[in-house]
Amino acid sequence: MNSKDLAKKGTLKVLARTGDAVEFAARPAIRRVRKLGFPYRAPTVPKGIVIEPKEDRLGANFETGWARTPVARGFRRVFLAGPVTAAVRVIASPRVYGVDRLSDLARLEEPIPVIFCPNHHSHLDTPLMATVIPQPWRNKVVTAAAADYFFNTRTKGALAALSLNAIPIDREATGRKSAEQIRNLIDTGWSLVIYPEGGRSPDGWGQEWKGGAAYIASRTQTPLIPVFIDGTGSIFGKGAKKLRPGRTRIVFGAPIWPEEDENIRTLGSRLQKAVELLADEVSTDYWDSRLRRKEKATPKLTGPEYNGWRRQWLLSEMRQTGDTGLRRRQKRRWPDIG
Repeated sequence: MNSKDLAKKGTLKVLARTGDAVEFAARPAIRRVRKLGFPYRAPTVPKGIVIEPKEDRLGANFETGWARTPVARGFRRVFLAGPVTAAVRVIASPRVYGVDRLSDLARLEEPIPVIFCPNHHSHLDTPLMATVIPQPWRNKVVTAAAADYFFNTRTKGALAALSLNAIPIDREATGRKSAEQIRNLIDTGWSLVIYPEGGRSPDGWGQEWKGGAAYIASRTQTPLIPVFIDGTGSIFGKGAKKLRPGRTRIVFGAPIWPEEDENIRTLGSRLQKAVELLADEVSTDYWDSRLRRKEKATPKLTGPEYNGWRRQWLLSEMRQTGDTGLRRRQKRRWPDIG
């Protein structure tokens, strides 16, 4: 055994003796604590009695009702109109289109709640939507946020609820508790922002849409508002390490009303096609996008059926059209009307 091994062995002996000494010195204090009863220690449970586990207060069970009290709403209104709006303008330079498509609903004497359904590429989408949603819905809207991400700790959940009026919702399926909460909010006049994709795009293309938005609309007979957000993925997409300020474009579509006896799958398909039409309108123009819709040739949000570099190559090519982010001005072609 060399000198290094002897030194290591000696060090271990010293640490072991130190641990024994600390344990020996702490024994009297440990005995005193053990003798203390309630309320210094949890009460004992008689044998044969089964105590039900405490209800989990995180995730989908996170309570957010306090975030809709007058005080919280007043704070949020000032917070969104000031720091959040200023930050969004500096980072994203948003331009909003299609608000006139909601004018019929906005002019009602008693505006009805609606469900805004945008695509989802970035955490920037939520503060962006909070600042561009038109009146009369902007000051009375809640945002459905992933329960397992935004409400997995009390601090994160409280910040999301207070700043963005977020409510927890399961990603995979709208649970009964979440559905009842949303239904009660809609019944009391609150509108909703929900991302039908269920999460941010991992590669810049869209994902398959889930049925949560269509389910809620069908059960509450609330109109769906298709929304296409363009440019946030380039600014701060999933996996990005830093912000890359750029320009964004938000396009609102015409309301989609659930039809009588329409199943959820059909309603969800109509909603997805409406957002795909808005995406085509952004990357080209209104006229060409409607021609492609007539020919049933509107590009899908999910992109081509390729893998790997080909999808990325086509994505970069698509981003060179239109006028958002780092894009060139597209040449307009006027229709030939004879």
